[in-house]
Amino acid sequence: MDQRDENLVRLRPNLIGVRIDENMSDEEHFQNATLRPIAKLQNDLLIAIFKNYITKHKNVFYGLTAQKRMDYIENAVNRDQKFRSTLKGVFTGLFTMDEFEHYTTNSSALNKRIMNLVRERLISNMQLFENSSG
Repeated sequence: MDQRDENLVRLRPNLIGVRIDENMSDEEHFQNATLRPIAKLQNDLLIAIFKNYITKHKNVFYGLTAQKRMDYIENAVNRDQKFRSTLKGVFTGLFTMDEFEHYTTNSSALNKRIMNLVRERLISNMQLFENSSG
């Protein structure tokens, strides 16, 4: 592992209670060993990116009910290709070279896992978007 890869891995938080064992699929292992720590590390950036997304889309989000806000997040994460590309970059930019090679062999399934993690994080942090509506 080169210096860049070592530094990237060292930056990632250790997650308590995340299961990693030999019985799980490659995708689940990658999700728990790589994607979840990156998601936690990048949480503040993911929130800032979504706040920017809300602003660029005329703050419609702030006039929605809680359920509609969850639908809005779901729609943004699942259907807006530019937004999805940005989110993928937030993760792939922190991959080691080996992780990136692994990612490229199954990017479709891993992208679904990335988007699920982002959606979960945005929804669980929805209260942080309340303050921006002022």
